[in-house]
Amino acid sequence: MYGQLVPVGGGDPIPLLKKKLRIGRRDGCDIILNYANISGHHCLLEIYEGYWFIKDLRSRNGVKVEGKRILQGLRKRIDPGIVVSIAKHQFELEYEPTELGAYGTPPQDEQMDNFFAQSLLDRAGLNRRDNRQNDDDDE
Repeated sequence: MYGQLVPVGGGDPIPLLKKKLRIGRRDGCDIILNYANISGHHCLLEIYEGYWFIKDLRSRNGVKVEGKRILQGLRKRIDPGIVVSIAKHQFELEYEPTELGAYGTPPQDEQMDNFFAQSLLDRAGLNRRDNRQNDDDDE
């Protein structure tokens, strides 16, 4: 066993039996969450260098780590004890990184790598260049 997902607020823990797990509503998923707000193939959990990472598989209701939505297609590291929200369903991930082969500094998130690809103005939607171009088009 590679850890477990423990439902916040109570419920039976879900054992993590493989190093790569697809979570969703469909029968072919490794972990089936049979709720209307869970997509057929909602997200992917995968071990990398001894740490669990989660990736949103273009789900309809998203995935949050510690209350922050992760970008679709990018993976986010989940440290032990962190709360993950799959749609509105919250789970705490329990595992021991050293037992899964972790050593040294934890691997970085793809989320952070992509964070610096855009300027602060672009991320905030305040880039003035776009507004000036639109003004020029009106003339």
